[in-house]
Amino acid sequence: MNQAGDRVKTIVAGAETGADVAVVGAGPAGLYAAYCAGFRGLSSVIVDALPEPGGQMAALYPEKKIHDVAGHVAVRGRELTDDLVAQVAPFDPHYLLGRTAASLTPDESAGWVLGLEDGGRVRAGAVVIAAGLGRSTPRVLPCLRPYEGRGVAYHVPRLEEHRDRDVVIVGGGDSAVDWALALAPVARSVTVVHRRPAFRAHEHSVKQMYAADIRVLTDAQVTGCEGVDHLAEVRVRTGEEELTLPARTVVAALGFITNLGPIADWGLRMENRQIAVDRAMRTNLPRVYAVGDICTYEGRVPLISVGFGEAATAANHAAVELRPGSRLAPEHSTDREAALLS
Repeated sequence: MNQAGDRVKTIVAGAETGADVAVVGAGPAGLYAAYCAGFRGLSSVIVDALPEPGGQMAALYPEKKIHDVAGHVAVRGRELTDDLVAQVAPFDPHYLLGRTAASLTPDESAGWVLGLEDGGRVRAGAVVIAAGLGRSTPRVLPCLRPYEGRGVAYHVPRLEEHRDRDVVIVGGGDSAVDWALALAPVARSVTVVHRRPAFRAHEHSVKQMYAADIRVLTDAQVTGCEGVDHLAEVRVRTGEEELTLPARTVVAALGFITNLGPIADWGLRMENRQIAVDRAMRTNLPRVYAVGDICTYEGRVPLISVGFGEAATAANHAAVELRPGSRLAPEHSTDREAALLS
């Protein structure tokens, strides 16, 4: 687990916890929303179905370099997650990881009650929904399913786990090509299998892949897997030929099926499966905000940096709602340096 590991607190099924702000989603926008809330003196609970903070960034591309975050020439997903966790740490957020937010109901005393699938409840005055694209279920080939957890994976959290292994990557998008490039210097061999003749990934990355020590099989499909306790090899059909490749690991980079899950039933106004918000990031429900890729408004650009700005906007508007008479604009962070470092 990353830096948040020793900060994760749990509540047993059916128990309750509370805070000024409940944040649904522990991705970049959710973590920054909790930081901005803490900066305004508000306590927060962060709920996420994944077992670690960082959202899909940490789950799908922790080792991939991200180039469009302000202030970073390039930063790996894992590093950015660790920085965000460290940034919010002085405000002691209450993490509820591996827990799914199932319901949202009004409460006369607290404002809102967030019901968890395991029976737990979170009472909060305001709610910030930062759930990204919602629930993600990986696409998988039937022949790979028996080896899930025994050699078949859907992402690569740590490159070192595959050192000196034979790795086969199935897919033709950015994730497949990125994992191939990242694993090439580490693994014994890397083979990319794509069922089409052309890749859907960034052109520059595809050129790098063909120039690297990576075997590329196009117009090809994985037709079978072999192994006793663990995956050992895969069969690949390319044209009329069938190959048998050594494979300690198969990375199925075939994309994900996403849906909003229980959030779709919370009474929020939706547009194209996203939550409609105004310029203050307010939804149609009082003191409920949405930020990041789960929200929509005219002209929105789906970037991590945009999500950070939305998180700040939502948290500061929530501060005004929860503390009437407060200023919308926070004080300068430089004025809080001593408090933040204490």
